[in-house]
Amino acid sequence: MPAIVLIGAQWGDEGKGKATDLLGSRIDYVVKFNGGNNAGHTVVIGEEKYALHLLPSGILSDGVVPVIGNGVVIDVAVLFEELDGLIARGIDVSRLRVSANAHVITSYHRTLDKVTERFLGKRQIGTTGRGIGPTYADKINRVGIRIQDLFDEGILRQKVEGALDQKNQLLVKVYNRRAVTVDEIVEELLGYAERLRPMVGDTALELHRALDEGKTLLFEGGQATMLDVDHGTYPFVTSSSSTSGGAVTGSGIAPNRIDRVIGVIKAYTTRVGAGPFPTELFDEWGDFLTEKGAEFGTTTGRKRRTGWYDAPIARYSARINGVTDFVLTKLDVLTGIERIPVCVAYEVDGERFDEMPVNQTDFHHAKPIYEHFPGWTEDITGVREFSDLPANAQAYVLALEAMSGSRMSAIGVGPGRDAIVVRHDLLGA
Repeated sequence: MPAIVLIGAQWGDEGKGKATDLLGSRIDYVVKFNGGNNAGHTVVIGEEKYALHLLPSGILSDGVVPVIGNGVVIDVAVLFEELDGLIARGIDVSRLRVSANAHVITSYHRTLDKVTERFLGKRQIGTTGRGIGPTYADKINRVGIRIQDLFDEGILRQKVEGALDQKNQLLVKVYNRRAVTVDEIVEELLGYAERLRPMVGDTALELHRALDEGKTLLFEGGQATMLDVDHGTYPFVTSSSSTSGGAVTGSGIAPNRIDRVIGVIKAYTTRVGAGPFPTELFDEWGDFLTEKGAEFGTTTGRKRRTGWYDAPIARYSARINGVTDFVLTKLDVLTGIERIPVCVAYEVDGERFDEMPVNQTDFHHAKPIYEHFPGWTEDITGVREFSDLPANAQAYVLALEAMSGSRMSAIGVGPGRDAIVVRHDLLGA
């Protein structure tokens, strides 16, 4: 049975939760392998809408084991709040598994995130202020706190003391903030231990055993390819590996266990935060996409920047991730546009680039070269077969497929759980 990696193929907010939900009844485990509560999935089931930030979206599917892997950074208070919200709505969350090796976001990480971003002024990255970056920095600097440390007060206290030796110097002398005491951090974190303990284990071992037993695993990436710390639009990126390679390091499974990589991509493009965005719109069409596509962040509520579909970005994502299938979302948002522009290449100082420029300066100055495709006016939200889509909508999807580096296996035509057209089985048939 397959191990499938599901990633965002643009700058995030592509609709990965919907794609996960599409597979939910055929999946045994859903694993979150990177990020924290700095991004979210929105899943619509019937009349109910669920906004998930830290939890894998598979937690909404009966019988699925949701797993938070070692590559995730966890704000435990947020985890409990999200679990309590689902419990109040009748969702069974008892199957959740949490890696003992995942790192913990503390209050000093959140404080440092916010004050550092303000200190940058015009050079701000556009972080969510939730402590994600500082926690990953501590992980790499080997002064981080892991979930397993919450069950050993002596180890926890030593690690907090080591972390605060430097951080209090920064907070007091550079940022003019109060020092954080070891006791307040230790007391807070120890308070989580009792409830957390039954969820925690060696999730890498559990996942390997599940694969050996023939279970089907879905590895669900947070953020997206263009926000990957190595392969994204650095430095305007997240602090973790959000490409398919991150599924390996962020979960503990071996690379040769992965069978398929599904890239989720919108029929247009959005991003949140600062950084280059060649097809960004500043006119009435940008407003059209924002309003009709409800382009506001699941986690932050921030208005997303909007632009037309960018084929070089799609090809780059297909190549970096080894995408076997694309899920194209929000095709319905384009209904009513007479001529739909698609970026097929860039122009930089008179030179044409058919692929993403490797040089950051070039990409900052890249201007989109567009081809235009005829639009459609028919309501497609009720369509479930590709052949029933308007001819121009079919032609648009096939054109994107031809220039994006992999097949368009499913097409989202509305926000509902069943508002999707399936062309190819995402499990490989």
